[in-house]
Amino acid sequence: MIKFFSWFIFLCSLTIISGFRGPNIAPVSIGQDTLHYPDEKNLSNVLQLTFGGDNAEAYWSYDGKSIVFQRTAVKDGIPCDQIFVGKLPTRPNEKFIFKKVSTGKGRTTCAFFTKDNRNIIYASTHLGSDSCPPVPDRAKFGNRYIWPIYESFDIFVADLNGKIKKRLTSTPGYDAEATLSPDGKKMIFTSMRDGDLDLYVMELRSGKVKRITSDLGYDGGAWFSRDGKKIVWRASRPKTDAEVKEYKDLLQQGVVAPTRMEVFVANADGSDARQVTKLGQANWAPNFMPDGRIIFCSNHEYPRGFPFNMYTMNADGSNIQKVSRDKGFDAFPMFSPDGRKVLFSSNRNNGGTRDTNIFVAEWVR
Repeated sequence: MIKFFSWFIFLCSLTIISGFRGPNIAPVSIGQDTLHYPDEKNLSNVLQLTFGGDNAEAYWSYDGKSIVFQRTAVKDGIPCDQIFVGKLPTRPNEKFIFKKVSTGKGRTTCAFFTKDNRNIIYASTHLGSDSCPPVPDRAKFGNRYIWPIYESFDIFVADLNGKIKKRLTSTPGYDAEATLSPDGKKMIFTSMRDGDLDLYVMELRSGKVKRITSDLGYDGGAWFSRDGKKIVWRASRPKTDAEVKEYKDLLQQGVVAPTRMEVFVANADGSDARQVTKLGQANWAPNFMPDGRIIFCSNHEYPRGFPFNMYTMNADGSNIQKVSRDKGFDAFPMFSPDGRKVLFSSNRNNGGTRDTNIFVAEWVR
């Protein structure tokens, strides 16, 4: 669940890879701004919650009344991602009000409500430094798009006033991308503690941790199914000698190149793991739907690497259906606890800027 620092920067980076553009370009043209495209048959009554900045990874509280998300807004004095919480509007024309609940130090990512709806978990680098960690120089990596794997990321529990109540991880290296099981008792997350980016499950009460993936490659952004019996996540699987060398070399430098990822599913203990997409390019941000299907994000239709749109599919990867239609970026979908609404982040209706905002829509079956 690492967030792209700017989704348009990411899109431009992918075009650089494909040779279509140079490094100094204007924002991608996304056509006429709109909240809702005519072909988005599964979405209705789309409501924009944030306006301006880079807002993403918005996830519901267990009671469906609030959301937690991460936000960068340089003009508002937020130079890199911090965590915010807000209650969803319940009346027409009611404004979405949100407040910061992270420390304001370092960079944060991947927040999630606890079962009691009174606390959140999130990853932060603030123990490493008060300032934002440096963004990797893409020129050093051939102008490819890369994700930094900051060693100072650890996972914390905080209350809704921002007070950190507990540190959940303390092993050397990256710990982030955490979500919780439906009963709130287990946390699944990504860690570098054993030398690769693998998935681990922690029992929150005891703190006991079990590693559940072991194949070489980046495993991240995992979610439990609604009955807690399955997990879904994104993964890279370098195969050739050249791919393995590239992956390991980048990892040694604290980065990954996330342009080739597929969706995997497994039992909640990691057994019976299987790849369910073979689409090529970047397939990620998967999440279980209320009916057991999977919603995910992908750029597989577009050789240049963009747009990103949301798609649904059966749990075995069959019957892929396109959900969203923005010409820039739609991602991070999560269904409400009652299954009636879906949260997502998008470049739509941003006035031609690079802003990414949070939207909520009613789901039409």
